[in-house]
Amino acid sequence: MSTFDTKALSRRGFIAATAATIGTGAIAQTTNSTEIEADIAGGVTRNISSFRSLEWQPYFDNLANGAVLVDLQSRALHFWSEDQSVYKLYPTSVPLTEDLTRKGRTSIVRKVDGPSWRPTPSMLARNPEWPTFIGPGPDNPLGTHALYLTWQYYRIHGTHDTRKIGRRSSNGCIGLYNEHIAELFGMTKNGTQVLLI
Repeated sequence: MSTFDTKALSRRGFIAATAATIGTGAIAQTTNSTEIEADIAGGVTRNISSFRSLEWQPYFDNLANGAVLVDLQSRALHFWSEDQSVYKLYPTSVPLTEDLTRKGRTSIVRKVDGPSWRPTPSMLARNPEWPTFIGPGPDNPLGTHALYLTWQYYRIHGTHDTRKIGRRSSNGCIGLYNEHIAELFGMTKNGTQVLLI
């Protein structure tokens, strides 16, 4: 049996040795989610692998009023300003399941700073214990800002629960960190085109 000097073993060395001993292959399942994420060996602590910048031309004919592309697979929202001077890329939360997911073209029809929230009839049917109304504030599921789309009940909004970002965690909406939705809110307008793919 071999021995080694534990005082000479650094924290990094200990972690590397432990990983080598037990292996690094693992599948992570998020708590209370149906999602199983891929192996993240190598110490990746955030969902960064899918974040790459995109060009707008494959998705939009023009940038009239600006454009928002939501990539549900990579859980990212892309924004291009009408004059092409601004491009932003934000991590998002996406719907839990395919039946809650809406894809296609829409646009922003209303912007609300400090939104209130009412669950949809289908949400209340699934969760009758939920409140029927929550006003603006830290308990509001829409966070600090909401962008209403032409599709009834679908929004791009903030969230106070930052654990949701980067995950399948919504009932249909696209969620962003509050600081990101505040920035996007300031750059978009009614009529900004939106595409969910």
